[in-house]
Amino acid sequence: MPILSVYDTEGEKVGDLTLSEEVFGMEPNKALLHDAVIAYLANRRAGTASTKTRGEVRGGGRKPWRQKGTGRARHGSRRSPIWRKGGITFGPRPRDYRMYLPKSVRRKALISALSAKVMADEVRILEGLELAEAKTKEISAILNKLGVEPKVLIVTEDGDEKVLRSVRNLEGVSAMKADSLNAYEVLKARYMVMTKASVAKIEEALRGC
Repeated sequence: MPILSVYDTEGEKVGDLTLSEEVFGMEPNKALLHDAVIAYLANRRAGTASTKTRGEVRGGGRKPWRQKGTGRARHGSRRSPIWRKGGITFGPRPRDYRMYLPKSVRRKALISALSAKVMADEVRILEGLELAEAKTKEISAILNKLGVEPKVLIVTEDGDEKVLRSVRNLEGVSAMKADSLNAYEVLKARYMVMTKASVAKIEEALRGC
């Protein structure tokens, strides 16, 4: 079973934590992670880009000029795509990009992502994360003492509002609740900083998947 050190907010080791083999010690499934990331990004797309075809643009009710005798090319409508302000050929249309992944697949992908982070030694466990005030300076100091670089994901048990507000002005740093965690957010971060309570909540939710 994976065993990680537990730190306080001063960066001092205060103990060890044995992680669940089922959640943090599995062999990462790269194909599953790929599918999860592709689905997550696809589901974020709005799909609202739209253009008008020649049948939808305004005007062009009559033939611009007679068919023959003018010396100019023949045209039937000013709504033709070759005219300025005419319709668009093969332009984007509103569509649904959503991809469906079964809940069990999403959970297994998250387990793979968490296990990969533990194997790469990119997870830091905090005894607790209680901030007196929602200050960027305070959370930045904690991350520096833990020795983590930019692109950090902080995971708390219940989405502490002070923590969420403290990281808003830190580039590359984000925070989220344990029950909102997904494979994409885990892989996007360089390091993960998790509280002991959030680890327990994740293990409870994913054990037996």
